[in-house]
Amino acid sequence: MNPRQQSTVRALLFATAAPVALAALAVATPSGASTDGEPPSEVVLTGIVRDFRERSKPGGHPDFELQPSGGFGHYCDNISPILGEDKKPVFKGGGFKVTNQWRDASGRNICWRLYDPSRGDRVGSKSGVSTGGITSAATFSTWFNDDLNLNASTPLSLTLKRQPSGAYVFDSQTDPAYQSLGGFFPIEGQLFGNPGGTPNRNFHFTFELHTRFTYNAAGNQVFTFRGDDDVWVFIDGKLVIDLGGVHGAIEQVVDLNRLGLVDGRDYELSFFFAERHRTQSNFKITTNLQLQTIDLPLASNAFD
Repeated sequence: MNPRQQSTVRALLFATAAPVALAALAVATPSGASTDGEPPSEVVLTGIVRDFRERSKPGGHPDFELQPSGGFGHYCDNISPILGEDKKPVFKGGGFKVTNQWRDASGRNICWRLYDPSRGDRVGSKSGVSTGGITSAATFSTWFNDDLNLNASTPLSLTLKRQPSGAYVFDSQTDPAYQSLGGFFPIEGQLFGNPGGTPNRNFHFTFELHTRFTYNAAGNQVFTFRGDDDVWVFIDGKLVIDLGGVHGAIEQVVDLNRLGLVDGRDYELSFFFAERHRTQSNFKITTNLQLQTIDLPLASNAFD
């Protein structure tokens, strides 16, 4: 039986044996809600983190610790603007290195696909053609899918705290658990373990998160991410944040009023993150959306 068949069989066994446990993981209700209709004091979101070995190690993944052909930096347009039918990002290649960020009228970095000069946006600039350190569609397909030959996975929950401004924030620089580690290292000493080297942190992993929210046209709703390395965010299946490549911490914001959404309707937000290089690991979400987890993928270590 090949690894893909093994994974399918194990997934079927798990779904049959533990439907209650899976259901409990698949929907996360905002916690800390008051009884007087006030928004919850915190929101807990649960996704899947997948651990990889770097490319120089036995069983290593070719895309982890790979320097992009154009050098380290921010690369865009290597991922399809439409989420795949399996709710995973689709690699297409042919991307470019960003030399100047696209910005809105307030000077905030935005996805180049959302650029709209009629709103006062400022055009960015680009150079060269590069995949941003992604070897191929085949290697990329394992970033956010379990592959017994290349990765190990486990659920991961993040707690977003409500601020006086009304925004919900998770910040690895201020969260006590991550602050003590000096960065976003959610599987420190777990799964494949720390690889050694300097610093000896578990750097090589991805994180996948699927959530739902209700669009409020009058709510000035925004979603902001700041971190490194690759990050892609999709709303209603469309790419709205594109932070590909191996780079230092970069921020992008998406204003939901740009997206043509229908007031009062529920939409899905899908989030994909990769930490691929042994320097820093930063992760910050800021949003006034009341997100709820949906569609938690299975984790391979649930069977260990």
